[in-house]
Parts: sequence; structure tokens; C-alpha cells
Amino acid sequence: MTEITGTGDPARSMALLWRESEPAPRGRGAAAGLSVDRVVTAGIALADTEGLGALSMRRLATDLGVGAMTVYTYVPGKAELVDLMVDAVLGEMADLYTPASDDWRARLEAVARANWSLYERHPWLLHVAASGRPPLGPGVMAKYELELRAVDGSGLDEVAMDAVVTLVDGFVAGTARGVVEQAAAQQATGISEAEWWAATEPFVARVFDAEAYPTVARVGPIAGEAQQAAYDPRRAFEFGLTRLLDGIAVLVEGTNRS
Repeated sequence: MTEITGTGDPARSMALLWRESEPAPRGRGAAAGLSVDRVVTAGIALADTEGLGALSMRRLATDLGVGAMTVYTYVPGKAELVDLMVDAVLGEMADLYTPASDDWRARLEAVARANWSLYERHPWLLHVAASGRPPLGPGVMAKYELELRAVDGSGLDEVAMDAVVTLVDGFVAGTARGVVEQAAAQQATGISEAEWWAATEPFVARVFDAEAYPTVARVGPIAGEAQQAAYDPRRAFEFGLTRLLDGIAVLVEGTNRS
């Protein structure tokens, strides 16, 4: 299930993101001490524990102990709620960002690792399409500011700075998705990656033709033994991040020579 940010009413979403309009507590909402922040926090907690598919205004009302219409008093709909949730969790970036030194490469590596940690905390983020119409709230702005500062002063121009940040964010999302998919497969089947491969191995051995796929026959067993799986997303992240930073270093050096 994929949610898309920016599909609600833009004016209402922006007002809520920046808390320009906080509904006055009344009725059961007032008695329960409800606020926009509490509704958003409850939505994040639900998505963290049960996934984005469990999120609905009715379910949120149940978790908060109020009627569904009371929740709508604070957040007009699910589309606006998803915007608020995404902005809130992306605002955690500053707490996760710990560069080892002050050079651009160390800062950019820290950006990548902080993004990875965000997906570990909130895997449902990978099921939200937010790049086209990001919720332009304080969390998104603070994250983007931090990421741009990581490459500021490297010699790259503004367009290249933005492109590098986008490249790193996309790489992290792609590799983190592998962790989420493996966890989902294990939950759905009740067996681990190792158990699944052990169960399929006899069938593969019977049908696999090493002469037809000689490179697979040579590389596959060695890579599988090293990774203890067909695909290790954490290993792919570490390997890919180093290669990615190496490539960006070539861009930076070339820019500073010209």
C-alpha cells in the first residue's frame, strides 16, 4: 500500500504543518486533551507498530478513545494526516545526524546513515511517495537544510548540491527497502531467509543447468556464502555508500579543478 503526500487540501495542510490554525478543544476532544500533535503522534505510533495499511481516521479515533468525528476536528482527513506524520518523523533527522568530522564527505556519509536510521525507526516511510509533492513543513525544511549544509562549501553549485542530496536519499531508500521487504516476507511466511533458501535448495539443485548459466554457477555460491543470503541489504548499503561517495568525490574534485 502506497500513500502519496500532497493529495489533501494544500491550504489546510500547510496551515496545520506550520500550526497556524490549531482547532479550539471542545466536546470529547477537550476532555481527552486532544491536539493536532497528539493525533499525529498517535498516527505515527500506529504506523510504526502495524504499518501504514492499518492507518485510518476511525482506527485512530479508537486508539485515542474518542469518536471519529472528533479526530476530524483536529485533522480534516487522512491525506492531511499523512503529510503531518511524514513531516514530523523527517524532523527527527537532526537527532540522528552525527558526522565523524567536518569535511563534506564525512557530513554526507552521516546524512546517509541518519536517513537509514529514519527508515529503521519508521519503515512505513518507504510506502509514502513524497518526492513529487513533499509536505513543506518545518520537519521537511529542517532535514533539507541539514542535507544541503553537508555539501555546502564543497565547491559544487546549487543545482549539483541538490542533485547530490537527492541521489544519496534515493540510494538509502532503495537499500533500506530490502530490509523492510525481507521482514515482511518472514512475517508473511513464518520462516526466515535462511530457512526459505534451505527449503528451495534441493529443487534449484535439480533444475539448475551450470552450463547454461556458467557465470551464475561461479559467482552465485560464493556471493551467497559471503552474504548468507541471496541479498543482504545492509551489506549492499555499506558497499554502495562507499562507492557512491567515491563517485561524488570525483565530481567535487573535477569541479574544484575547473
